[in-house]
Amino acid sequence: MSEEISLMKGNEAIAHAAVRYGADGYFGYPITPQSEIIETLMELAPWKTTGMIVMQAESELAAINMVYGGAGCGKAVMTSSSSTGMSLKMEGISYIAAGELPCLLVNVMRGGPGLGTIQPSQSDYFQTVKGGGHGDYRLITLAPYSVQEMADFVALGFDLAFKYRTPSMILTDGVIGQMMEKVRLPEFKRRRSEEEIRKQCPWATLGRTPDRAPNFLTTLEMDSSLMEQRNIHLQAKYKEIQQNEVRYQEVLCDDADYLLVAFGSAARICLKTVDLARAEGLKVGLLRPITLWPFPSEILEKYASKVKGMLTVELNAGQMVEDVRLAVNGKMPVEHYGRLGGIVPTPDHVLEALKKLI
Repeated sequence: MSEEISLMKGNEAIAHAAVRYGADGYFGYPITPQSEIIETLMELAPWKTTGMIVMQAESELAAINMVYGGAGCGKAVMTSSSSTGMSLKMEGISYIAAGELPCLLVNVMRGGPGLGTIQPSQSDYFQTVKGGGHGDYRLITLAPYSVQEMADFVALGFDLAFKYRTPSMILTDGVIGQMMEKVRLPEFKRRRSEEEIRKQCPWATLGRTPDRAPNFLTTLEMDSSLMEQRNIHLQAKYKEIQQNEVRYQEVLCDDADYLLVAFGSAARICLKTVDLARAEGLKVGLLRPITLWPFPSEILEKYASKVKGMLTVELNAGQMVEDVRLAVNGKMPVEHYGRLGGIVPTPDHVLEALKKLI
């Protein structure tokens, strides 16, 4: 089927893109503001067309462990949640990362801590890029800032997960999840056959075959020296990801005196702030991290010797700003502007904050 252009919410775009990617399964649990993902999948009923399984689990814990099982079989499986629900999945995510299993995770962030609010936030940055669960592991983290990227990052997230045998996360928020835009949906891909999975995922637990014994997946290792080697192997893989998979967008950065650094919905706001600042004669640019991990530290370090200051704009109390400060290594001032509790600032608010920095 050819590409289609439709008007839909960001959450709906993720559901459509997953079916069209040829995903094998979705296991989740409703929570605002991401419930449209599972609701749309139920409406699409892909088990009747592509064969994709869609299941509402009895809890977030059950959902992530269903993903763990499906990923262990080499299947393209995914889950989604929002903030508090993602917190409940963290133990399972650590197990999946330790088992080197590919899967796609989606977090449509809401305000916290605790039950917080159903309004949008970006306060799960630490949870996602600094681990969240126990142990030394990383999540490839993609931060869409449009409904189109919500759709596009499903395929990218799955592809990266299988390329490196590691979980990928789409970290978005209630603004992008609930907003409606035109989106170009990808063509349908055929789901892989069992034979294709066996060839592409020789590690998968698909039982004994004439040419191989059954695989065995575990995250437990009682010998400390062997556990250290397993960790060293994981860290080498993460270093490879850092070298190869950094993604970012530059907007009017070449002649900028000041840089705004923002991701997701905050970056959408900053695009307008750049226009407002330029109209007043202020040379302001925007650097948007697309991968929050691996983080675009090198490009930020490059600009540290060119601009007079940076302002991170986040819907939180200041989280990504720590990674920006690490990247510039004290070469120039880096300040933070953010709103909390589900409040979304306007471009004018950001411009006012920038003028205070100047």
